[in-house]
Amino acid sequence: MTINEKQDAIIEEFAFYDDWMEKYEHIIELGKELPLIDEQYKTENHLIKGCQSKVWLHADFSDGKINFTADSDAIITKGLVGMMIEVLSGHSPKEIAETDIYFIDKIGLKSHLSPTRSNGLLSMLKQMKLYAVALYNK
Repeated sequence: MTINEKQDAIIEEFAFYDDWMEKYEHIIELGKELPLIDEQYKTENHLIKGCQSKVWLHADFSDGKINFTADSDAIITKGLVGMMIEVLSGHSPKEIAETDIYFIDKIGLKSHLSPTRSNGLLSMLKQMKLYAVALYNK
């Protein structure tokens, strides 16, 4: 699937839920399915700056594709990073660096997060794109 197809699939998933409590429960479930980061990467170097919670993110580059793994000490945040990984993992650095992430606005997530969580989500996206740019320019 392309990045946009993955984003569209998330938008469809969230359309099934009527209220935000159900949507938050879904986000928490997504966090439980998150491909966990190897313990060796749970270091200060892999912490995402700008997140209120601790979020560790690692990018593995092989066969021209980036695969992300992560973990967080907060269940909602773990689900948020899980969604970002679902959308961006398995794509080339160029695709990730150049993509427009629109699913966050389309599902109404930005308006239902606290300002600190919203900033954290933007920091996650920024860090993932920075990994992609760095790998693309190698």
